[in-house]
This record gives sequence, structure tokens and C-alpha cells, in this order.
Amino acid sequence: MTSDVEFGLDTFGDVTVDATGAAVPYARVIRDVVEEAVLADRVGVDFFGVGEHHRDDFAVSAPEIVLAAIAGRTERIRLGTAVTVLSSDDPVRVYERFATLDAVSGGRAEIILGRGSFTESFPLFGYDLADYERLFEEKIDLLSHLLTEGPVTWQGSIRPPLIDQQVYPKTESGSIRTWVGVGGSPESVVRAAHYGMPLVLAIIGGEPARFAPYVDLYHRALAQLGRDPLPVAVHSPGFIAETDEEAAELYWPHHKKMVDRIGAERGWPPTTPERFAEDIEHGALHLGSPETVARKIARTVRELGIQRFDLKYSAGRLPHEHLMTAIELYGTRVIPRVRELLAEDPVPAGAEAR
Repeated sequence: MTSDVEFGLDTFGDVTVDATGAAVPYARVIRDVVEEAVLADRVGVDFFGVGEHHRDDFAVSAPEIVLAAIAGRTERIRLGTAVTVLSSDDPVRVYERFATLDAVSGGRAEIILGRGSFTESFPLFGYDLADYERLFEEKIDLLSHLLTEGPVTWQGSIRPPLIDQQVYPKTESGSIRTWVGVGGSPESVVRAAHYGMPLVLAIIGGEPARFAPYVDLYHRALAQLGRDPLPVAVHSPGFIAETDEEAAELYWPHHKKMVDRIGAERGWPPTTPERFAEDIEHGALHLGSPETVARKIARTVRELGIQRFDLKYSAGRLPHEHLMTAIELYGTRVIPRVRELLAEDPVPAGAEAR
């Protein structure tokens, strides 16, 4: 049912600027993220995701603590990460932290596992990037056992084995909804299906429709493994203001600084206004007025047959007050309009997996 599509918001706790253009202190950024989530809950957003990073342009390195603070001030919104960098974490501690978050939130915790698009956590926690693949593969395998909430017996090469080990606390429902976030690797898509975990596609560049083969691959892999259908979500950047022109004007300078800094680290050329316009028109940026953004989200949902869309609404140093406006517009105008558009032109029945 198209009415069952969920709508979320993601943030990395990007360090913002105040009215004078000065960088906001990390502590205030974190408090602002909590306020943004409280607003998202109030305006009817289904999910709020907080990313994990370990670098100076993002304030959140311990998202579960931020999510716990949010849990105490919200009532219904589901709370998760975007993403948990499992490769440089301890799966036992990941389970324990999220089971605790699930308790304090009344069963609203979710995990989105990923390898992360940045690598700062590897040297920080003493891991070798040469072990990048092995770390993730073994740790997701261990976590999949822990998520059963029964006694765990497991052996790998990255840590001592567990023998009939219990881990606490147990959750009230007996499970924590756990997704795998991928950036477009077929192997990662199949891995998510192998472990029976829902899939989140991080579409941060290019036309969303080009990711349809990954959705098809995921559903085929689930079927071949004899698993029931599972949901697919999309995480994409965007921003909302009253008009298309205002949204682009507010977003562009912060977007350019962020993209150019990351590009300089990775050998990309500086972005241009022409590239920016192309990303809005045909690419991954869901940016503009409420009507423009709603139409583009509805198109992404239809083309990919997804069950959740998460808008990464923060961008570089874009000020908190503009983020709050975007959240309010997303909940009060964009989401209702997307639902109307999907009701007028439903997602094909065969594309909807539950």
C-alpha cells in the first residue's frame, strides 16, 4: 500500500554557523539536533536518523547518546543511526547500546549498519584499513547472532570466540529493527539479503532511477535465499524552503564548501553551479519548494518501489533556523503531498515488498 510508505529525516550533526557566520560550538550543535528531532516528531515524521562521524565538521560521534536524549522528549518517532560504523565498533557494545536505547524509547530504536564513507574511525580505534572488508564481514556476522537475543556461540579471526554467551539487556519485543546501508556495491546488497536485514540505499549522487537494479538484485537474492520480502529505504540529500529559488540560494554556498572540502580529500574537482542545478533537476538532490520536493520524492518512491524515504536535510554549515524551517515544511506539507501523489499514481503492486 502506498499509504504505508514511511518518511524519515537524517542528519550528521553538521557543524553550523550562527547569524554572524561564526561556527557554532559542538555542544550547541548537538542540542540543536535534539530540538530538530523534537520538531520532526511533532510534525509527523516517521523516523529520525543521526550519523556517526569522527571529524571536525560533524559534532556527533556517539549518536546513541543523542538519540537517548531525543527519546526522552519525543513520543512516537522511530530513532536510529545513519549509519553506525560497525567495522570500527564492537558488535557486543552495539547491541547493548541499542537495546538500552530501545528500552528508554519504548521500543523505537533502529540500527542502520554501514562501513561509513569516511575512514577516520579506523586509526582512532586502532584498526587497519587493510582489514576493511574482513572487519565488516565478521562483525555483521557476529551482530546477526547477537540480535537473536539468545545465547551466542561464535568464532572468527578478529576477536576471541563467544561460547554460549548471553548479552543484556534483552528488548521487550525480542528484536531491534536493523538495516544495512549500502552505497551501490552489489556485494553489499547481497550481504544484506543474506543476513535478512532491510536495505538502505545511500543515493547521494546521480539519478535515483539508476539504482533500480540494486533493488531488483536485493529482492531476487531474498527470494533465492528463501527469505520473506523485506523493505528497502533510500537516503538522499535535500532541503526545503518556501520557493525553489530560496531553497537553492540558502543551500548552495554551504553545499559547495562541504562538497569541495570532501572533494579535495578525495581528488574530485570543485563543484559548479551548473553541476548543482543538474543534481537538483535530474540527480540525487531533493531540493526546492514543498511541491517540487514532494514531486521528486514521489518519483523516487515510484521508480524504485521503496518503502521508506529518508531526507538528509543538513548540509555543511547551513544554519539551524533554516534546518528547522525545512523540517516543518517536510512534515506539514511535503509528506502529505507525497502521499496524495502516490495515491493518484500508486506504486505497482509487485514493487512493494514487506
